[in-house]
Amino acid sequence: MASATTRRRVWAITAGLAATTLLLAACSSGKSGANATTGSTGGSSTALTIGTTDKITTIDPAGEYDNGSFAVINQVFPFLMNTPYGSPDVKPDIAQSASFTSPTEYTVKLKPNLKFANGDPLTATSVKFSFDRVLKINDQNGPSSLLFNLDSTEVKDPTTVVFHLKSPNDQTFPQVLSSPAGPIVDEKVFSPTALTPDADIVKANAFAGPYVITSYTLNELISYKANPDYQGIYGAPKTANVNVQYYADSSNLKLDVQQGNIDVAFRSLSATDVDSLRSDSKVQVVDGPGGEIRYIVFNFDTQPYGAKTPQADPAKALAVRQAVADVVDRKAIADQVYKGTYTPLYSYVAQGLTGATESLKGLYGDGKGGPDKDKATKALSDAGVTTPVTLNLQYTPAHYGPSSADEYALVKDQLESSGLFKVNLQSTEWQQYSKDRTADVYPEYQLGWFPDYSDADNYLTPFFLQGGFLKNHYDNPAVDQLIQQQATTTDASARTALIQKIQDTVAQDLSTVPLLQGAQVAVVGKNVQGAKDTLDASFKFRYGALSKS
Repeated sequence: MASATTRRRVWAITAGLAATTLLLAACSSGKSGANATTGSTGGSSTALTIGTTDKITTIDPAGEYDNGSFAVINQVFPFLMNTPYGSPDVKPDIAQSASFTSPTEYTVKLKPNLKFANGDPLTATSVKFSFDRVLKINDQNGPSSLLFNLDSTEVKDPTTVVFHLKSPNDQTFPQVLSSPAGPIVDEKVFSPTALTPDADIVKANAFAGPYVITSYTLNELISYKANPDYQGIYGAPKTANVNVQYYADSSNLKLDVQQGNIDVAFRSLSATDVDSLRSDSKVQVVDGPGGEIRYIVFNFDTQPYGAKTPQADPAKALAVRQAVADVVDRKAIADQVYKGTYTPLYSYVAQGLTGATESLKGLYGDGKGGPDKDKATKALSDAGVTTPVTLNLQYTPAHYGPSSADEYALVKDQLESSGLFKVNLQSTEWQQYSKDRTADVYPEYQLGWFPDYSDADNYLTPFFLQGGFLKNHYDNPAVDQLIQQQATTTDASARTALIQKIQDTVAQDLSTVPLLQGAQVAVVGKNVQGAKDTLDASFKFRYGALSKS
């Protein structure tokens, strides 16, 4: 998620994947965590406090496609399909059953007597409303691109809904129902044509997930209470009351988890902090499989020689992208900035997923994963590009963790040390950044991706299908056709071959330059249990698994 976006859930993670800094961190003033709140439903009534540096853009599911927002949405909204603890495979959540009833019809039967926390009924009409509005609103930063294969949603009766698909045998659609495009919302509260303000959602108590929100201050503090009416896959939360603090500075997050002011730190502590906390006897560092990737995006309209620049030239624009891929040293970034908590990434699909390749390794740099200045020089010279090329490279300082500044300072140094580039490096806070990047403000910029489901498709469709969330004007009809074909290919080996071909094709175009892959890491108090249960290959951090003694 953008951090970025399109859905997954069927993979085997390699056991040796380096532990990354995927820490849900709270935005802090340095004060201690909140005390126990009143009320008790489900587990212990003693409040558990989580810290994160992630930022929320909106808790309206039609407008979010970022990790910080989805972390909230995942707790309070129900899904038709979801992933049980310890598994990447989707199962019915508030659905009683779900299956293909024809190649282009996916039929879901809801559990009986579902309702929202405010008492409004949750029916098949709610389901249709939820998916229709995501497509209707089509928010620039929303998850509508995940629903590219949804033609229409039909209500058969109060508990039965049929999804009519454009292409048959969509192997990813059950996963999409568990993704950021899948939350079911209250049609009596949410606007059908525009995003609904967070305050209105909270005031209306329009929730039906494991938790409801009892107090909400954007990017400062959220208080949750277990929802007694939740009938989904996770059951009653182990802890009835949860507070989430949002931190502006990861150093305060580290200090608070060390001192016991908060119980859990999840996203994002620096690699150095995680390394030092491993030897701290007062906390536990819990590692889990992860599919996070980090990469540089090129805007095909505004990058050097882009389609809407005065010197527009597609061959020269490609040469610039190729030279960047030739010069960047991924291993140096992983080692120097992230202390090995990230590993070099040489393709578009996270390693460990079926179909993942290393398509870029042989094409760029020294052919073995390292940089090659001479190869970059030749690529630019052959295209007639005058050097040094000016790159206006943008990054966001906190959204992807506190080491982003060091990461992009090193990228700038690598590019400029080649003598081939002059890099104007600038940063913008996430809330503005997320708007600017889709408005052609940044010619080259940082993004990260937290997968929506554990399938290679989730690293391809959102990025490279025309109209996807990147909005970087990349358009290759052959890639579009391959992406649509793999999503509907039922033969596993044939689908894997298509996934590999997509990566090889995009590697020639270089819509993005992948840099790093990471895993999940949470830091918890010695008396906290359950973090390992939720740090699984679903990539959903679910508060209901956590408890403390």
